[in-house]
Amino acid sequence: MNMEEKILIVDDEAGIREILQFNLENAGYLVDCAASAEEALEILNESHSLMLLDVMMSGMSGFHLAEMLRNELHNQIPIIFLTAKTEQNDLLTGFSAGGDDYIPKPFSILEVIARVGAVLKRTERLKETGNCIESGSIKIDLTTKMVHVDGQPVTFSKKEFEVLSLLASHPGQIFSREDIISELWKDAPYVLDRTVDVHIARIRSKLGTYKNYITNRSGYGYIFNSQV
Repeated sequence: MNMEEKILIVDDEAGIREILQFNLENAGYLVDCAASAEEALEILNESHSLMLLDVMMSGMSGFHLAEMLRNELHNQIPIIFLTAKTEQNDLLTGFSAGGDDYIPKPFSILEVIARVGAVLKRTERLKETGNCIESGSIKIDLTTKMVHVDGQPVTFSKKEFEVLSLLASHPGQIFSREDIISELWKDAPYVLDRTVDVHIARIRSKLGTYKNYITNRSGYGYIFNSQV
C-alpha cells in the first residue's frame, strides 16, 4: 500500500469516524477526520487522495459538499458516499453530485477498504496515462485526438471526441444535457438538448460492443462507466 495515500473521513458520528480511521490506518493509509462538511472544507488539501463522505449530517449535507467541490471549487478528489439512504433516487443524486462510489450503512469494513482501493487504483490509472484516458477497452489520446477501441483506431468528429473525452475523464459522474452544452458549446448562441442526444447516439454506435459504457440515467443525464 502506498503510504502517501491519505483518506479524509467526513462523518458527524464519532463512532463511525473512529472505526473507519482505525481500520484504514491498519490497512496502510494515512487518515484525517472531519466532523462536518464545513470542517472538511477547512481540512481538505492536495495531500488527500480520497474522501469518505457521509450524506446526512447536521449543517451542510454530503451531497451539497460534493456539488460545491465539483462545481465551485473544481476539486476532483474521488468521493465515496457512506449513507443509510439507499433508494435509487438517492444513488442517482449521489452520482450526479460527483460521487465515485456509494456504500450503504451499515457497511462491512472489508467492503469499504476494498472499494477505497478500487477507486484509488482507477484514479491512479488515469493519472499515469497523462494525456491518455484508458478505460476498459477504450483508449483516448488527448494529444493526437485519436480513439482506439480494442486497439483499433475509430474516427470521431471533433465534437464527438470532446463529448466522449468529457464523460470518460469523469467516470461515474452524471452529466446532464445542460452540463454538456455549457461545457462544450460555450460560444454557441443556442443549442438544443437533442443535439447532445444525437452526438451521444453517434458515439455509442462507434463504440460498438462497448456502447453501454455510456448510459442515460433517466431524468438526470449521461454517465460513463467501463465497469459494466
